[in-house]
Amino acid sequence: MDLRESQRSRVIGQKVLRPREQVEERLRVAILSGELKTGDLLPPEAELARQFNVSRTTVREALRSLTTQGMIYKQPGSRGGNFVQLLDHHSLGTAVIDSVHNLLTLGSIDFAEVAEMRQHLEIPAVRLAAANRGDEDVERLHDIVRRQKAASVDDPEVPKLDEQFHTLIAQASGNRVLASFVSALHHETEPVHYLDLSPEVGRATVRQHKVIVAAIEARDADAAEAAIVKHLTYLRRHLAQHARR
Repeated sequence: MDLRESQRSRVIGQKVLRPREQVEERLRVAILSGELKTGDLLPPEAELARQFNVSRTTVREALRSLTTQGMIYKQPGSRGGNFVQLLDHHSLGTAVIDSVHNLLTLGSIDFAEVAEMRQHLEIPAVRLAAANRGDEDVERLHDIVRRQKAASVDDPEVPKLDEQFHTLIAQASGNRVLASFVSALHHETEPVHYLDLSPEVGRATVRQHKVIVAAIEARDADAAEAAIVKHLTYLRRHLAQHARR
């Protein structure tokens, strides 16, 4: 490889984040650095919107994502608000995300390897979720599916909703280490992001998600495994078709 070709192939750019992602990332860094400590109360949504110069809806979406990741929790009532969660196993997920991202960027590992490992981990995760899930887990999964059904295929939130769906299943498993790995690997692969999301693919994905949730709600581990395998097989097939174009 000559010098000119080497310069062309250098990776020096970084993904430009949307406002919601910027708010989420800044709050995440503040929590992980210790700037915001366990139990700290975050400023109200209106104040955060003013500080970041974004809408309250943008702040609300960022807080919801951080709640899903287990970094903050919301306490209702007159003395409630958004509080920093105790960081333990969630820090593991962050470390995995950073490590996998760096290795992918350097080319030390392949995207396909990460995606394959994530899919292998999602099978025991969904079986454990069927056995260990709580009512709140099921309701949160139903809420994600409702939001996916209402979203158009070009909605920029679609990949994030898909990530939240699979992360919530892993969290419902009750195995925090497994949940951290599934969430981290899914964050780096984001299969929906790489799909050619036609309305047909979008509708099929929502239908498959509904079947998975129904099996988890019924505590049917075998049905949950069959549903997640069917879903992941469907995603792999369309990812392969997209890659060949």
